[in-house]
This record gives sequence, C-alpha cells and structure tokens, in this order.
Amino acid sequence: MQKILINKLRKKFKKGKLTIGGWMQICDPNIAEIMSSANYDWITFDLEHGSYSIKDVINSVRAVELNKKIKLARLPNKNLSISAQVLDAGCDGVIIPNIKNKSELIKIRNSIYFPPKGHRGVGFSRVNMFGKNFKRKMKDKIKPILIAMIENIEGIKNLDEILSVEGLDAILVGPYDLSSSLKITGKFNHPHFKKAIKLIIDKTKKKKITLGIHVLQTSIKEVKAQFRKGFKFIPYGTDALLLNKSIINSFKI
Repeated sequence: MQKILINKLRKKFKKGKLTIGGWMQICDPNIAEIMSSANYDWITFDLEHGSYSIKDVINSVRAVELNKKIKLARLPNKNLSISAQVLDAGCDGVIIPNIKNKSELIKIRNSIYFPPKGHRGVGFSRVNMFGKNFKRKMKDKIKPILIAMIENIEGIKNLDEILSVEGLDAILVGPYDLSSSLKITGKFNHPHFKKAIKLIIDKTKKKKITLGIHVLQTSIKEVKAQFRKGFKFIPYGTDALLLNKSIINSFKI
C-alpha cells in the first residue's frame, strides 16, 4: 500500500495536478484520524513547530494509515538522525525546512536513501514490522518523498542548484519565514516578496519541479488562487487553526 500511495502522489506531481495536505502541530492521533478521513491527499506532522516526538509520530502514523493517506514529516531543522527515524516510524517522506544550498539537501537525501544510493541504516523497525516484512520492504526499494522548503534569500540565490538535486520531488515555500528573510515579515503584497515568488515560480516551472506554498488562511478560494499562480502542492491551514476557527464560529449567531 505504501508504494502504491507514493507512486500515486508522484504521478499527480508529474501531471501537474493540485494536491492539498493537512498540517498537524497537535500530537493527537484522534485528530490525525479525523483529518485524514477528510479530502486531503496527505498529512504532515510538524516536528519543527509542533509538539511531536518520534513516539507521537508513530501513533499518528497508525491513525492516518487507517484512511490510506500519505504521511509526511517536517523535520526539526535539518536533523539527519530524525530523518531516518520518521521513515522507520512509517512516514512516506520528509519536508526539510530552510534549505539554503545544494549540499544541505544532498545530506538529507542521502540520510533517507538506503545504500548504495545513501547511507540510511538498515534494520528492523515499525515500517517493516520489526523484521517480519523486512525482505519485502527492502525489495520494494521505495524512494521516500523528498520536499525542500525555500524560506530564505540564500535559498533563492542557490535555487538552480537546489532544483538540480536528483530525487527532489517538490519545493515548498514558507511564506512567513521567506518574508522575514526579506525584512518584510508578513507583507505578502510587498514588491520584494512578489518578485521573489515570481522568480521561484519561473525557475521551478522551467525545471518541471512541483511547487508548493503553505496557505494558512482557511479559505479554499485562496488555495485555488495559489493554484492558478502555479502552486500545486498546498498545505492547507493547520489543525490548531481549524480548531480555533471552529470554536470562534460556534459562538457566532
């Protein structure tokens, strides 16, 4: 099933189709089960700004597996040890924050690929049922989904080299961190921000790499607007934002 889901997502990337993901910061498997039962293509567990540990990831992975959805983990910084651990827990790929150059991305890629293409440790873990399905999993040779976040001026300057890394599935723009790097935090209509976004759109389109952006507003109209600009991999809100909005709206007459 894991291989089928990964291949299905990659086919959508290749065909330029829109994929929408749920973004989780609250480490509760019940919320993970509820969110993955919705129309998301994938669910991301945020280990950078969320309250997740590896143990929490495992429980949430189990919940999402019930609904047969892709599981991704945003790594805390560029942590090489965690990158392998989230895959051993059952995640299908990683989202790496604040990639600034080709070398950083290659190090992460090598940490999630088994030898001879990488140096991920080979062993019994949850993903192979602690050895029960070891041979079958190794035979599958599934390459985990690899997504690099562009959140800094340096990442934009080195974008051509970053896009050339073999195995890269998509680029994800972190709008708040990118605007902060440009010294215009949250000013998404500022000419400097718009210029940076256009550059990223043009370069990823030329290289035929899927481009994404996190849409924090809980508005499907905004998702469609970003899709028209060229963004096709879109995290939509967060679990906490959706919960807050629902609570606030429940008190409105």
